Amino acid sequence: MVEVIGVRFKKAGKIYYFDPGDQEITTDDHVIVETVRGIEYGDVVIANKKVDEEDVVLPLKKVIRIADDKDHLTVSENEEKTTEAFNICVEKIDEHQLDMNLVDAEFTFDRNKIIFYFTAEGRVDFRHLVKDLASVFKTRIELRQIGVRDEAKMLGGIGPCGRMLCCSTFLGDFEPVSIKMAKDQNLSLNPAKISGLCGRLMCCLKYENDMYEDAKRELPDIGEIVKTSNGSGKVVGLNMLERLVQLDLKDMDRTVEYTLDELIEEGAISVPATK
Repeated sequence: MVEVIGVRFKKAGKIYYFDPGDQEITTDDHVIVETVRGIEYGDVVIANKKVDEEDVVLPLKKVIRIADDKDHLTVSENEEKTTEAFNICVEKIDEHQLDMNLVDAEFTFDRNKIIFYFTAEGRVDFRHLVKDLASVFKTRIELRQIGVRDEAKMLGGIGPCGRMLCCSTFLGDFEPVSIKMAKDQNLSLNPAKISGLCGRLMCCLKYENDMYEDAKRELPDIGEIVKTSNGSGKVVGLNMLERLVQLDLKDMDRTVEYTLDELIEEGAISVPATK
């Protein structure tokens, strides 16, 4: 077992583990840590706790210190400088006539690097832009091309549900979402109805997918013949959420709705249903 704390560097960003050493650190604290990008300021989202060694990548970097008032002031100054850097970069992109859309800019805590995030349809030759920016800011410059999902996460917004975007409020990582998930949930396959602001399939399609997968294993397939006390019937409809099965009963010449429990009691199907 090793003792760790969890740190986020962005709202709804990925959680990284660090070694707190002898320090007792709470979720109300901010810390200064060393990362692959340099010295960074992060929010503590997981206080001191023990985890199995196989759950983390060792060796862990140690927390340099709990952030103090001076560090908080540095962060505020960096945020002000970021706005200026963003505006200058937009001007330089126009000057170089590059086909790219600047999304965000970010100073590392120690100001040893400025990272500019952008989207573009294809590859962009920004070598001259980097040189131009380096001559202005006198520090290391990194231009990072991101996808439309990352753009939505950075910019935020309101989704079709009327709530703030999941990716910008609490999703640490993007999970794969497929059109099959929409089909399994009997949703309209109209792209406008199942796509988020980013234009990709909505992340929330993943939330209930496991439940629908379980329901599919328990319920018979559409078109399957099921024998009941009222005679054999063909499955013509399913309500996954309520575990309801609609059967077209030939003997009764009508459609009858059964609950999963009723079919199990009659011995019509077993759980999970044989596929």
